[in-house]
Amino acid sequence: MEAADALTMVLSKIALALLPSLLASAANVVDLGYASYAGNLSFPNTVAYLGLPYAEPPLGNLRFRAPVVLNTARVAKETGGKVVDASQYPNFCIQGSTGAGDAGGAGSEDCLKVNVYAPAGAKRGDDLPVLVYIHGGGYFYGNPANWPFDGWVHQSPNVVIVSVYYRLDAFGFLSHPDFTDPKIGDFNAGFLDQTMALEWIQAHIRAFGGDPTKVTINGESAGGSSVELHLVADSDKGKNLFRGVIAQSVYRTPLAKPEQRVQQFDVFAQEAGCGTGAVAAQMACLRNASVSALARAQDATSGSTAISPVTGYKLFQPVLDGIVFKDFPTHQFTTGGAFADVPVIVGSTTNETLSGGTSIAAALEAYFPSMTNSSADALVAQYPVADFSNSTALQFQAATGESELLCARHVIASAVSERTNAWTYRYNQPNPTGGSAAVGHAAENWMMFNGINTGFNGTGAFSPMTPTEDAFAAELIAYWLSFVRAQNPNTYKLSRSPEWKQFSRTSKERMVLQQGPGTTTDVSGSFLEVQSVGETQRCEFVASQVGVQQN
Repeated sequence: MEAADALTMVLSKIALALLPSLLASAANVVDLGYASYAGNLSFPNTVAYLGLPYAEPPLGNLRFRAPVVLNTARVAKETGGKVVDASQYPNFCIQGSTGAGDAGGAGSEDCLKVNVYAPAGAKRGDDLPVLVYIHGGGYFYGNPANWPFDGWVHQSPNVVIVSVYYRLDAFGFLSHPDFTDPKIGDFNAGFLDQTMALEWIQAHIRAFGGDPTKVTINGESAGGSSVELHLVADSDKGKNLFRGVIAQSVYRTPLAKPEQRVQQFDVFAQEAGCGTGAVAAQMACLRNASVSALARAQDATSGSTAISPVTGYKLFQPVLDGIVFKDFPTHQFTTGGAFADVPVIVGSTTNETLSGGTSIAAALEAYFPSMTNSSADALVAQYPVADFSNSTALQFQAATGESELLCARHVIASAVSERTNAWTYRYNQPNPTGGSAAVGHAAENWMMFNGINTGFNGTGAFSPMTPTEDAFAAELIAYWLSFVRAQNPNTYKLSRSPEWKQFSRTSKERMVLQQGPGTTTDVSGSFLEVQSVGETQRCEFVASQVGVQQN
């Protein structure tokens, strides 16, 4: 062997031996005490640490149970002091069918992970404010990789952002009254996943340069519903898990009682091949069933015609268990009940509804199974077609969309503004790839996340954005991160953006968020408006229907 070759080999061995320590000092490596993770330097000033576990894998006997605290000793032993590669997105949680032709079932049970986006070189003691994002998808689908935050930190490298994976569909929200016995199962496991992620953040976010006392939680659709539920959840009380909330297009899905889920449980167990015996035996069978059997069973249940229209609760979603949730959120907000005393931003898109068809009453009864014909008719009476330019399409949109989504804006902001600060908005920019001038549900996601359109089974496709769209996205991100940093969307807004006035019961001002005119990149199109008297009155009536809407 040539001397030069021998020297090269020796130097290579030395380099390999030193690699762990070299990595450990790099700007894209974080040491959590029990393990070190190497993230992806996605921008020169931004690191994405992807797929970090925050709880024990919910496998085997832990299936359908509340999450278990991460065994850091186990992780330390398994990693053996080596730097773990965290530069690729992890497998997402098992998906349910959207009902639009996909079969669902993609993903993994071992999915209790977080993605952490931090400024490069951020370290303990930097005390940066933290945004925690909870994704939407009706509680039965969604993949955080479709809502990346690298660009947000790149724009504002003075925050840390965490996105959370939580169990979905039957894996996260299977319910039965017998779950009052924890030996059988746990209610709201998927929601408790979110709480455990928030607790992991409290324990470990300082390593990324974050400050656990400066956490804001944010979500859209089912994520907006989730942050609303965190405002009222007993499981969060006394833990100081967050100091602010951004709730986008809150999904006002019914919070059914466990006894209203019995027929759903029976159909699911039958479809999975576990339909006989006592509930404890059925649960033991379900814990031993294959993932594919359970995925097929949850899809069959959500589309089942065997579930009585009177019962009607086909989707696996949070329940009013009397433990985590003791009352409907709307009732807690409207009666001055217990909810976290923190500032909020809450809003909706202009034209959103989650219903189709032509019969308002039928759509409402399908969405809210406890609504009767008379209660649906009473709500429809609040929406005379003359109030909507004699357009039955606009009438349908408002009558369904306000109950399903929009009125959360009025209900939450009205209650919060009595105690602290609240800001509301109407997002008014259509998804340019959506083929419609309407500003539908989730339109802001396209703008805020690199032109994303989500697909089946955790997939997503990003489309190019124009300079004008990029400029509007930067304006939105600045408002959001200003709230995260200062609990006020105005403190660090872009200079071209208008001042966002607070909402109050006496001055119901809100921001209309839309991009600038033409091809401009330096002029804001956003402006203030006042919530109409008609919307206020209708939403007060919607709130009074909490008993039958159960939200």
